[in-house]
Amino acid sequence: MSDEARYEGSFFGRRRGKPLRAGRAALIADDLPRLRVDPASVPADLARLFPHPVDDVRLEIGFGGAEHLLHEASAHPTTGFIGVEPFLAGLAKGLDGVSRLGLTNVRLFDDDATQLLDALPEASLSRVDLLYPDPWPKTRHWKRRFVSDQNLTRIARVLKPGAPFRFASDIDTYVAWTLEHVRRSPDFQWTAERAADWREPWAGWPGTRYEAKAIREGRKGSYLIFRRT
Repeated sequence: MSDEARYEGSFFGRRRGKPLRAGRAALIADDLPRLRVDPASVPADLARLFPHPVDDVRLEIGFGGAEHLLHEASAHPTTGFIGVEPFLAGLAKGLDGVSRLGLTNVRLFDDDATQLLDALPEASLSRVDLLYPDPWPKTRHWKRRFVSDQNLTRIARVLKPGAPFRFASDIDTYVAWTLEHVRRSPDFQWTAERAADWREPWAGWPGTRYEAKAIREGRKGSYLIFRRT
């Protein structure tokens, strides 16, 4: 395996693609140390991660181009957001947006999300989002999908009772895979009561580049909400 691909816990894939522009490389060098959450020193009260008071804290796993993360952080300035993205191009976009928008309620993590999930305090998050994750469409790669029995247990541990875990994907097999795993979990309940509850994007949904790509290619997303029991 090359030095650009490795497996740690649940993370598979490249961390680097095309070389970053000088400005974005500088953001990673200069801003990431200040904004990065260190799993070895996570405070018992996650609000202490942020310089200004926040009412609660949400986690987005794999924020990609950061469209959703930046939109949510801008729309909810009194909520703290932790975004996880190991791919450097996406991480740089997140850092650029935080700087450009002057956001103080965002913290980032640039490695395997399972490391952070294992370090976070129990019942410390008010929401977890997993949006258009890598689908690993080939059957022999399905074991690499982030949704697994073990990771659902991790997510359940850090969510407050009644808090939502939100999942979106345009890949039917991954949607079915997720429903199968969640239905056998004692920790979550699917909230959908009618087809529109999962066929239509959530209120305030800003869209992402991955969703736009799916639409261009003739696929529609599914938007699932599971409640921590």
